[in-house]
Amino acid sequence: MIKNDVKTLKVFLYTLIALIAFAGNSVLCRLALGDEAIDAASFTTIRLLAGIVMLLAIFSFMNRGKTNTAKGSWKGAFFLFAYAITFSYGYITLETGIGALVLFGSVQISIILINMFKGNKLHAMEWAGTIVAFAGFVYLIFPSLATPSIVGFGLMTMAGVAWGFYTLAGKGSTNPLGDTTFNFLRTLPFVLLLALVTLSDASLSSEGIWLAILSGALASGIGYAIWYQALGYLSAIQAAVVQLLVPVIAAVGGVVFAGEEITVRLVIASVVILGGIMIVITGKKMLERVKQ
Repeated sequence: MIKNDVKTLKVFLYTLIALIAFAGNSVLCRLALGDEAIDAASFTTIRLLAGIVMLLAIFSFMNRGKTNTAKGSWKGAFFLFAYAITFSYGYITLETGIGALVLFGSVQISIILINMFKGNKLHAMEWAGTIVAFAGFVYLIFPSLATPSIVGFGLMTMAGVAWGFYTLAGKGSTNPLGDTTFNFLRTLPFVLLLALVTLSDASLSSEGIWLAILSGALASGIGYAIWYQALGYLSAIQAAVVQLLVPVIAAVGGVVFAGEEITVRLVIASVVILGGIMIVITGKKMLERVKQ
């Protein structure tokens, strides 16, 4: 009983910390790209380079004198880079609300379809919980929805699909820190090529550079390593649905740190999304108990 409680607490903490990192990443990206403190290519380049440096430092410290068995994968690196670059360019062409809807909608759909393609069908309660949680998510961001540009819509859809594949690539990880470190390291050829191609169009400011470093080193590097740790305990559909909490966490952060007001919409959306997540997590066991 105690072991199960400790495991549940670990899963909760890993997932919560990762989602907080995702929300922080969204805020940092919005500050950097929305205020035009830096161009999208330079932001992506610095973000990934900062992630590489931070993860290599942590990995080297944690594995002193140990044999390294983690390698990451080129597939993981490709989807990580694809997500980062399409997200950056998509972010500057879409409003925050529609960008979030397209991104998280694409993540949900891609993970569900890939999971089904592998033969893992969703049971009725998982479908119900997913629909409820997504409805709460749409309700939360509905006031800020606007007609998207075709280019922005396409880029953010690609970002969501790439992140879905990157998430599923971490499901089998036995060394989350090591695999994340080497996934980031393997993006280096893509990053250098991007920097070379876009160097003449770079637009930098000290604020933009620091925001990109914080995004890469903390919210992305450390955050993604913890996410891979959490994925060891979550099913694919659970991993997809819990990410709908990211906009809620970002909104709560605005209330706590920026003095924004708690709105009825935020409260209702939070309850609905959390309710949907609980249905996904516990629904199957509830059905089994009812049948017994």
